[in-house]
This record gives sequence, C-alpha cells and structure tokens, in this order.
Amino acid sequence: MTEDRTPAAADNPEGAVDGDAEQPIKGRKNGLYGEVSDELAASMKSGWGDTELRGLAPIAQAGYAAERRARLSAKYPGERLVVPAGNLRTRSNDTEYSFRAASEYVHLTGDQTEDAVLVAEPVADGHEFSLYLLPRSNRENGEFWLDGNGELWVGRRHSLAEAEQLLGLPCRDVRKAGEELKAAAPAPTRMVRTYDTGLEAELAEVLDEEKDTEFKEFLSELRLVKDDWEIGELRAACTSTVNGFTDVVRELGQAVATSERWIEGTFWRRARVEGNDIGYGSICAAGPHATTLHWVRNDGDVRPGELLLLDAGVETNTLYTADVTRTLPINGRFNALQRKIYDAVYDAQEAGIAAVKPGGRFRDFHDASQRVLAERLLAWGLLDASVYDVEKVLELGLQRRWTLHGTGHMLGLDVHDCAQARRESYVDALLEPGMVLTVEPGLYFQQDDLTVPEEYRGIGVRIEDDILVTADGNENLSSALPRTADDVEAWMASLTG
Repeated sequence: MTEDRTPAAADNPEGAVDGDAEQPIKGRKNGLYGEVSDELAASMKSGWGDTELRGLAPIAQAGYAAERRARLSAKYPGERLVVPAGNLRTRSNDTEYSFRAASEYVHLTGDQTEDAVLVAEPVADGHEFSLYLLPRSNRENGEFWLDGNGELWVGRRHSLAEAEQLLGLPCRDVRKAGEELKAAAPAPTRMVRTYDTGLEAELAEVLDEEKDTEFKEFLSELRLVKDDWEIGELRAACTSTVNGFTDVVRELGQAVATSERWIEGTFWRRARVEGNDIGYGSICAAGPHATTLHWVRNDGDVRPGELLLLDAGVETNTLYTADVTRTLPINGRFNALQRKIYDAVYDAQEAGIAAVKPGGRFRDFHDASQRVLAERLLAWGLLDASVYDVEKVLELGLQRRWTLHGTGHMLGLDVHDCAQARRESYVDALLEPGMVLTVEPGLYFQQDDLTVPEEYRGIGVRIEDDILVTADGNENLSSALPRTADDVEAWMASLTG
C-alpha cells in the first residue's frame, strides 16, 4: 500500500484546493507533502477527459428490487421508511475493512455502495422511493486526488445520473440526506438501525425503537421466499463453491505440508475469482478441530489418517452465498470407525432432505435428522438403551451432547438469512416453494469426552447442502459435490491420482 494516501497539506483549511467543499479535506498527519501550490491545483483541475457513462441498461435485479419495494410500500402506507447501506469500518489506524452493504439495503435496491440510504417518502398512492448516494468525487475542490476516498485513491464511483440508469431510482447526494429528511414534511418514520449511526442520530427525534424492530423483522421476512433471479444467484454460488471444494482436494498435499491455512487460502482464491468473497469465515477444521463447530482459526496441522471438515461458501458478486460442508478423509480413504460415523450423518441428512417439501413444517427436517442420530447413538451404546428409547432421548435432548446445533437455517443474502424474522414466520412456519435452506446434521466427539470410547474422541463429521423448496418437493443446489462415503473416496481419487 502506498504510504501517502492523503497528503498532509489537507490538515488545515488552507490545504484544501479552491472549490465548493463543505469542509476541509483531511489528510494524514505525517504525510510527506506540504501545501498544494496554486499551479498544481490549477493543473489538477484541467485536462481530464469526459468519462460519464451514458445509455446504461438497468442491472439484472432492478425489476425484482422494484417488486420488493412495492411490497414494502403496501405494508407501511403513510410512513417514511429509511434503509441505510452502512458505512466503512476502521480495521486499524487509517485502513478500513472491505465494505459489505447491509442485506436489507441490497435486497431493495441491488446497490452495494457505502454510505448510501434508500428513502421511501409517503404519498397519496403509496411511496416515492429515492436513493441517497455519494456522487463522483469532486474535481473542483481536489477531492478526487487529495481525499483518501477520492477517485484516484480508491477508484471511480458512479455518478448520480449513472446510478439512476442502473438502479431505476432517482438519486441524490447523500451528504445532504440528514438535512433534507429533517426539512421534509413530518411523517411517522421507521429506520433500519445500527448501520448508519450518524443518520440515526440526526433522525432520533422521529424514531421509535419498537417500530424499528418490527420494521427489521418485516424486511427479514420479505427475503424468506426467493424469486427466480435470486435462485439463479444461489445456483451460481453453489457451482463456484463446488469448484472451490475441488480446488481444495487437488491441493491437499500442500495442506499436509503446511497447515489448514492452505485450505483456507485455496478456497478463498476461488471465491475471489468467481465471486465477491467468501460468504462467511471458512471452517477448515482438520483432525480434532472438526469437533469445534465454528473453527475459523485454521492454523492447525493437516494429518493423513484424520478427517477434514470443510464448511465454506462462495458469495456471488451480487452478495448471495452458498453454505456447504463436506467431511473428507485426508488420505483419501475412511477407516472403519470414520465411515461408520460418516454413514450415520449421511443417513440423518438423507432423512432431513426428504422432509423438505412445500406444506411441511420448517422443523420437520431437523426432527427427522435428529431421530436418525439418536437411533445410532443408542445402537452404538453411547446412550443407554436399557434406560432410554428414541422418544425419550429426543424429549430430553440427550443426543445434543454429540450433535450440538440445529440441523439447518435459511440461506440467501446472509448465510443465516432472514435471521430477524418472527418465529411464527420462520422456525414455526410451513415451507413454501422458493425458500432455500441448509440441511446439515453432524456428530462431534470431543477429545476430552470420557463418556465415549477413546477411538471416537476427536472425530467430527458434518454434511451440509443447500436445498431449494420446489412445487413438488425439493432440489439439492449443491448436489454436484459427492455425499456418500464411496462417492467421496472415488471423487478424491479422481482428483489426486
């Protein structure tokens, strides 16, 4: 990274180039350059070509986003609605984390830019929607080259006119959002909180916490059923994720020679080449690390004879993510105990997937999977069959010592999508065509678990796939990855020789 991202000349008002900047451009305290000369300022203002883009076609999701906004408008007649994208967050000193726009905002706009805000103003027949965005960086006051977030430092932004063509919404300068919203005719206002605390503070007098909580619940529920375009994006995410798993198997030799970090980096490379990023921190858990559900340190050894639990998903450039897990024998072959445990988890997943169908309860796939796991734990003698039958085990939740987590969740823009939805609309609801969820049973035997035979300790197995509810059942979107123990071994052999 270049050292002088912003020159020290901008540390005081005199450091800013003449223009209409509302406040001085702030630079690095210890930058190497002093004040900007009049001659340099004049040079930087002139001699630039016209790069405005014209005649742009709307983005693929623009029409779908408009339909979602129409449903939002119908829900809240007479109320102003504010949905921010969020702001950059500092990682350290003057570097920021990569920006990822809020899912509520992306779902309603298709846009992904920082600091943006979607506003719906109530009118007689519904709402007028507009976007507040950062315009292109200013060439008159030198922002484009003096400011650390200017065009020459971080890249070109779309102009407001370009954004209007792409998104199908009128666009305004977000730096005036607070002022314009406060000056508008008063109306009951709901806002998605925490993403833009500055704007939230400016609107504090007209916000109500209870109403805002309900607003976020509704926006979560708006994403429960995916439209055709969203399903296409999730298919693409699964395809790229399959490619990432294939890359990992091909490079297992390098992982054995290094660590779990090689696996993490290998999958991440595919995610960045074919999508935006990983959809969540990859779990690259080898050996006993597989018994830690969210092992993301990924700093352990990769040893032949043990298992690798890889839980990873590619996030598309439109921010839809896959979420897939496979448990792989590092040397390409399961031993007898590993296969026994793997087969139990596979059978549990098969039972769970079979329960995913329209009109079924969301809970059905979880209950079906847990029943299979409870039966195996009893059959193996890990639960005392002379004391408990399957029904009692499930009633008391005794299988959870070794299964721990729920068997799946909604999937979409977030890996745990629709998380703020009401229980009656999610876990206690019926499944509908267009819903996409994961089915991911697992068994985990901790290294220090004295209630199981020693040979079980340190073995963790999870199998996870992304399942679309269809009109007549379901479709496994990640089915291109082998699942049975035999198929996994054959697939690995075909890739590693």
